Amino acid sequence: MNFIDIFIEAASGSINSVFNIALIVIPLMIVMQVAKDYKVLDYISGFLKPITNFFNMSQESAFPLLIGLTFGLSYGAGVIIQSSKEGNLSKKDLVLLIVFLASCHAIFEDTLIFVAVGANGWILFAARLFAAILVTYLISRRADKILDLNELQIKKEAIKQKQSN
Repeated sequence: MNFIDIFIEAASGSINSVFNIALIVIPLMIVMQVAKDYKVLDYISGFLKPITNFFNMSQESAFPLLIGLTFGLSYGAGVIIQSSKEGNLSKKDLVLLIVFLASCHAIFEDTLIFVAVGANGWILFAARLFAAILVTYLISRRADKILDLNELQIKKEAIKQKQSN
């Protein structure tokens, strides 16, 4: 295979992947908007309120969390980005969503894939869920301080930069 063939294969594969993601993310965005308009998200958030409260997250983070758990990071990211652009999620919510979903995204799909190749699904499911809950819980208890310190550091660096100019 020469360089041109590799480039064509990579480009067509990338375009195909983006198209497939768009086929799912765009309808999810439409469903999310309709669900918001008809207060379905409020209803879903009610069921997930114990989880969001446990992690000190807002109720608006419940839907992106659910989508990320079910469909994975690619599709969950679309919902998270949309919710963030609309101003529904705080920095803390975003951090905690990302931390949780980093270890526990697409938990049903991934577990089933590994079961198909011989892994113990229950152990894999439990380990990922436990790790996600533990790490997110620990970070949620320190998130306010961490985020405040980070913002303070950014402000200090901006002041230093202005003074040096």
